[in-house]
Amino acid sequence: MRTVDPAKHAAKRRAILDAAAGCFALEGFEKTSTAAICRAAGISSGSLFHYFPSKRAVFVGIFTEDTRDNEELLAAAAELDDAWAAVLSVVDRLAEPLVVPGIVRLVLEAAAQAARDPEFAALIRANDERMRVGLAGLVARGVEAGRLEPVLAPEDAGNWVFALVDALLSRASLDPGLDAEHEQAVLRLLLERVLCPVPPPGGGPLPQTGGIRPGGSADDQG
Repeated sequence: MRTVDPAKHAAKRRAILDAAAGCFALEGFEKTSTAAICRAAGISSGSLFHYFPSKRAVFVGIFTEDTRDNEELLAAAAELDDAWAAVLSVVDRLAEPLVVPGIVRLVLEAAAQAARDPEFAALIRANDERMRVGLAGLVARGVEAGRLEPVLAPEDAGNWVFALVDALLSRASLDPGLDAEHEQAVLRLLLERVLCPVPPPGGGPLPQTGGIRPGGSADDQG
């Protein structure tokens, strides 16, 4: 009996999910066929069904991987000494789809699928809740350390940080002309206003917020 290499199996599974994500982003869940996924992944239908029993399982698998990625992201952020930098590291990663149009479209397709698939909707809600709780924990740690003075309680602040990122991604999914770089800078400014970071001991600089100021734009800075 042939022994399965767990690392190779995981890598192949991830490659299939990455290829499928592009298909779902381009055509949507309903119009994407398993044949299209196989072509994109460079595999046979038999290979596909070895890893996933159905097209829906592939789609769900993409967001199950997101759960693992987000858990690793929060764990890495928790290891950072600076709470403000930790929050920014999470927000920057969550906002990465802004510069990858296909991924932004996938976010929109996930919302559509959640509306017709209660089990999938529960997965998305659980993913979102973990991220909100994780962000709230980072904010609370920052308050404890005297590095953040948010205008909201940590739990509310975590909810709003996540909500701001989510709203921006939703907007980007509907507006292909969105200036991603500018919007990311504005997002950082809003976070600064909500979380009120305090300069570290010794007067070191705060992580940059993109050069945006209230009532202005990055280009206004001289």
